[in-house]
Amino acid sequence: FPYIAYIPENISDHPALLIQLHGAGERGNGGEELDRVLIHGFSKIVNDLNFRDCILIMPQCPADSFWVAKIESLRTYIDEMIREFSADADRIYLCGLSMGGFGTWYLAMAYPNLFAAIAPCCGGGMAWNAAVLKMPVWAFHGLEDPVVSPWHTIEMVGKLKETNPNLKYDLYEGVGHNSWDRAFSEETLGWMLSQKRATE
Repeated sequence: FPYIAYIPENISDHPALLIQLHGAGERGNGGEELDRVLIHGFSKIVNDLNFRDCILIMPQCPADSFWVAKIESLRTYIDEMIREFSADADRIYLCGLSMGGFGTWYLAMAYPNLFAAIAPCCGGGMAWNAAVLKMPVWAFHGLEDPVVSPWHTIEMVGKLKETNPNLKYDLYEGVGHNSWDRAFSEETLGWMLSQKRATE
């Protein structure tokens, strides 16, 4: 995947990685279209003060596809990013919005031991499989979302309440599809970067 990376000025030899999956409107084929990955999400707020020792990786999904169709390719890509940046394997984070919210749920369920924490926004997953998600989860959705029904997140949260003690969620009243404007905050960023992958 073509991608844009935000690399803080001061990072250690083994920094964390935060992978951000964009929505359907930001798909493209690299080149001049690549800047679309910067439109929403943590790219709007990251700076060298609130984003220490972590690299923000923003890949671009091909214009004719969607993230859930690219789960295996995403795993290979993340492994490549870990090698390229000599990243700390215990501090790999995943977030996404809309189409990227679905991608976040599905990728984390496919590889539940890969991530230290996930933050899916206005997406959805397979609630019957939610028990595999043992990592900290902070989910977001606008209750007035006309594009992706909030039921997708409500259903996932309902299942996770039974199995995951590290669950947080925000369901925003009066908010439509653009719940990412509130979800991708400095508070969420700080929470993610404070997590570390549990070792069994």
